[in-house]
Amino acid sequence: MHERTIKEIDLKGTYLPSESRYDDADKLYNRCGRSGVKLPKVSLGFWHNFGGVDAYERSRAITHYAFDHGITHFDLANNYGPPYGSAEETMGRLMDDDFRPYRDELFISTKAGYDMWPGPYGNWGSRKYLMASLEQSLRRMHLDYVDLFYSHRFDPETPLEETLQALVDIVRQGKALYVGISRWPLEALQKADEYLRAHDVPLLIFQDRLNLLDREPINKGTLDYCREHGIGFISFSPLAQGLLTDRYLNGIPSDSRMARGQFLTQDKLTPELLDYLQKLNQTATERGESLAGMALAWILQQPGVTSVLVGASSTAQLEKNMECVQAKPIQQLSM
Repeated sequence: MHERTIKEIDLKGTYLPSESRYDDADKLYNRCGRSGVKLPKVSLGFWHNFGGVDAYERSRAITHYAFDHGITHFDLANNYGPPYGSAEETMGRLMDDDFRPYRDELFISTKAGYDMWPGPYGNWGSRKYLMASLEQSLRRMHLDYVDLFYSHRFDPETPLEETLQALVDIVRQGKALYVGISRWPLEALQKADEYLRAHDVPLLIFQDRLNLLDREPINKGTLDYCREHGIGFISFSPLAQGLLTDRYLNGIPSDSRMARGQFLTQDKLTPELLDYLQKLNQTATERGESLAGMALAWILQQPGVTSVLVGASSTAQLEKNMECVQAKPIQQLSM
């Protein structure tokens, strides 16, 4: 890692990023499919820890540390928070306070597809929802455009062409440079790829859950399809919301996400899973790595993977997660 640490950043003054942030560029970035875009192997997700309920100065410190160490991709969605929209508001404040001079060095993404506002037009995949949501997102983030806009999930009722044409028109209007889709079934991904390519707005990237506990994109052929068709792939929840860390190896901490039970419930930690996690941890220890570092490295070493999206509640956690970039090759880790 670079010698410059977050302690050397004056959070009350003008932010000056590390001049050495791109020194390890050959190791830090992967090309995204067959596009001209390179993404950091570790990208910063705003799903948790950047909402209105979170301390702004902590969010600010994490993003400073990320950018100082070459993480140029910040991933958001309209309803990240809580409350909904507040992670994007945090991004807007960060742009005003720190990142406006470096906008062209950043790759900022957002999404629409899940519940955002009441009524029939604040959810799913209609043209009205996607376009209205992106307008709101741009206002919250104080941006003229995003680098990447996603359809956040597949809508089984809205005609596929309506959702996809909205993405095409968003790019043509200059409100997004690239488009992606997230969590779509493989057949729908194939149709989206064909439609977007035919309309000269090729699909940049596919986002899905991929980790040592959930290998569905590999098992169902999604990752293979992306690799073969020049589409990038980015993994969210690469640490299974903390299960693939040392957090739960010796019980459930009172301050943990599992103890709060909002996104990760205690029934998930079965004796069988705990036994598997402890075996993985032993393997990581033998490699001289943390369980989290090995889990992230395993994803990055899957053919076709561009980046992993990590959350962070501290700069120390982000620093630890970034060690995966330097990890040794991993032999196949069985379930």
